[in-house]
Amino acid sequence: MSEIDIRPLGTIEGIHEASRLFDAVWVGDRATMPANILRALEHSGNYVVGLFDEDRMIGASAAFFGPPADRSMHSHITGVLPGYQGRGLGRQLKNHQREWALERGVGRITWTFDPLIARNAHFNLAALGTRVTDYLVNQYGEMPDDVNRGDESDRLMVAWALAEPPAATRGDAEILAVVPVPDDIEALRRTDPAAAAEWRVRVRDELRGQLASGRRIGGFDRRGYLIV
Repeated sequence: MSEIDIRPLGTIEGIHEASRLFDAVWVGDRATMPANILRALEHSGNYVVGLFDEDRMIGASAAFFGPPADRSMHSHITGVLPGYQGRGLGRQLKNHQREWALERGVGRITWTFDPLIARNAHFNLAALGTRVTDYLVNQYGEMPDDVNRGDESDRLMVAWALAEPPAATRGDAEILAVVPVPDDIEALRRTDPAAAAEWRVRVRDELRGQLASGRRIGGFDRRGYLIV
């Protein structure tokens, strides 16, 4: 694979291409990230970029500033075409996003992810060392795309402190509890929606209970569970 470039999207053509790319990643939803919203975010100085393999856009990402007093930015959406997933582009994009934010006086980036998707939990909690700040029940309501269709859109909110060391995953001696997640929730939604729904409720109840007791989610283990 040739080197991937990350470039700001400052033209209307690039904005529309990014909007179409998001729809191609989240198949079935024709309004994943409308071009007019992307354009408004870009025009008002927010983070809107494309990932390019030479001249081909193969990914895109958008983030917007949070309350000024927090010096924060919320990373709302990132999508990479299927043929380019699993190649380390998520790490490259986050490093770019981090540098972009620090240059503008932003010290924290937040985003959400589905706690049932094991690879995302590993990347966000173990690889990047973000900290979980909240469990959000059905945060986006019903989502019509092929990835999320038929499930409630529960999310973990995480915060990435850009100038601090990554949050360390707890060692075995420090673990208070573990919360297993499925190996492949996206496949399970297609083959056994009832089982997928059971996973959603079970993980929701366990994580919310742990957070309500004052504990925090302290990482993800590749064996397939969130660590408390």
